[in-house]
Amino acid sequence: MKKSTIASLIGLAFTSPVFAAENIQLEDVTVKANRFEHKDTETTYASEIHTAKQIEASGAATLYDYLAQQTSLNLLPNFGNKATPSINLRGYGGENGHQNVVITVDGQRLNNIDLSSQLLAGIPLGNIERIEISKGSGSVIYGDGATAGAIQIYTKAKTGATIVSSLGNFGQKNHYASAGFSNELIDISANLAHDSHDGFSKKDETGYKDQFTSNSQNVKIKIKPTEYLRLFAQATSSRNDTRYVNALIEAEFKDNPRQVTQRPFSQTYTHQALDTNQWQVGAEYDIAEQWRVSATHFREDKTSEFVNFFSAFKYDYEANELNVRYIGDQLSAIAGIQVYKGDRKNSSNITSKDNKAYFASAEYHPTWLLEGLTLSAGARGEKVRYKFNPDAGQSLNDSEHLSAWDIGANYQINPETSVFANYNRAFQAPDIDRFFAQDFSLFPVVTTTFNGFIKPMRSKTFNLGLNHTLPNNRFKVSAFYANLDNEIYLVPIIFQNTNIDKSHKYGLEIQDHISFTDRLSAGLIYTYTRAIVDKEVVPVFLIEVKNKDLPGVPKHAVTANLNYKFLDAGNINLSHAWRESTYAFNDFTNNATQKQGHYESTNIAVSYRYKKVQLFAAVNNIFEHENSIQVADDAIYPVDFARTWRVGFKADF
Repeated sequence: MKKSTIASLIGLAFTSPVFAAENIQLEDVTVKANRFEHKDTETTYASEIHTAKQIEASGAATLYDYLAQQTSLNLLPNFGNKATPSINLRGYGGENGHQNVVITVDGQRLNNIDLSSQLLAGIPLGNIERIEISKGSGSVIYGDGATAGAIQIYTKAKTGATIVSSLGNFGQKNHYASAGFSNELIDISANLAHDSHDGFSKKDETGYKDQFTSNSQNVKIKIKPTEYLRLFAQATSSRNDTRYVNALIEAEFKDNPRQVTQRPFSQTYTHQALDTNQWQVGAEYDIAEQWRVSATHFREDKTSEFVNFFSAFKYDYEANELNVRYIGDQLSAIAGIQVYKGDRKNSSNITSKDNKAYFASAEYHPTWLLEGLTLSAGARGEKVRYKFNPDAGQSLNDSEHLSAWDIGANYQINPETSVFANYNRAFQAPDIDRFFAQDFSLFPVVTTTFNGFIKPMRSKTFNLGLNHTLPNNRFKVSAFYANLDNEIYLVPIIFQNTNIDKSHKYGLEIQDHISFTDRLSAGLIYTYTRAIVDKEVVPVFLIEVKNKDLPGVPKHAVTANLNYKFLDAGNINLSHAWRESTYAFNDFTNNATQKQGHYESTNIAVSYRYKKVQLFAAVNNIFEHENSIQVADDAIYPVDFARTWRVGFKADF
């Protein structure tokens, strides 16, 4: 995309459509990422909200598709794996970005204690009520890893019944069924989901393509025995089986991204089976008119098996939270404790990472001082403890004491315009794969020691923004600057984890949603991001890196969509996602011969509703742009390179 096109899109964001009808009214958007519920324009932090209405209009089939094509997040299949994708928010990179954003579903944390990315495949898109993306904030509530921000996903409390089914090319199948019941005493709902495809690349030497299957089930219940007490429980299971491709050399990718590489020992696709069972129980009790106490227990049992490599891990995660909340006219406050325990087991050892934290946060509206002013402040202390218990040999233990805090302000200049600013300090404790070093020199005997090179990462982020809301136009702009100490990365070739001495990031984010008429609307998200390595000496090679771009971070990114209601019951959505080319993941010196190409996907979705049945069709990547992940010269993973289509129906009962 040419820079003139980018400028035109930004110009559109700043232009209010004076010809819009006076009776057009955009729906109010509420957020609760910081545990206080209010309009998104009243927050002291930068936020991006996506509602169920927006999700349905997009025509996306999966959560990955929606996040990659409709949000400011830079998502790509993780070396070809869409189930656990790479996530880049605010310049933390495609390789490590997922460890710098905390993702929760109905409050349950999805982040792992090792290098594995969050499992998104087990979250049916049709079951999502709202997605909140909090940028440059969230470390007080979410703690370890919330350096770029946090993503909160809230699922629906379903009433009635819904069936959604679609089929497409490459053997795509997407089915979803949900049902629920609600009255003044109980809310109960359940859903089943299936997502699969037969693969987009050619068959490997074993006769398999890069195929994928995911089956998930969820049930949630909320009981209201009295006016002051609410009990809730939720359980989810997800079964995922995926094969993803190996890297191609440049000549192979240009010739045909669907082919199997001819590299020795790489003609078999990686095969992973990933199964998880999650559940949570909790209670809320109003101890007084403005006071509420909440307690929640989370549990997850997960198994990850890499079939080709005869490698399997079993994960046991357990979390508890207890908090007390006060909601007043001028002051709102919350304080609590969080305990998170994670174990990873394999055939020879158990490795653990345990987090214990306390936090407090408050918002104050000093109307006596200035009408329309909101002040916020919060702090968190967290202890992270590591354990390594082998079946034979010496056990290892270590711990870290870390802290985070946040201060902010929002000022409502007039009913349409508000400005905000906040300063956030956050941290990322190393995961267990980075914290331990393994010596394979005497293989099959493997010696494990603590990795003395690794330190926790600390970030200091300043955010400044403006919200401008008219009946037909919602506009947001924010700017940020982040200063980092000990940003964590993997040294290429030698596979040694270490820290970047000094680095910083800054950028600009623009969001705009416009209703031109009651039938025509448009949305735009533009981000400009710079991620700079100020100083680092690469271990072993002793190569000095100064003032270089962090690999895997595109400077410019745009997602835009146009929605037209061509009939009272008919709707069409056209969307486009584009991200600038960037340096390959391993290219810290910014001088490799090959760069990662730009990402591009143009998509269209059409739907028509007749009474309680909706028919729809969608085409993704209309122009068949060949996207990829570039790790190094002649190490290219083809992703999102095929044109796909699907047709289906949705029925409500």
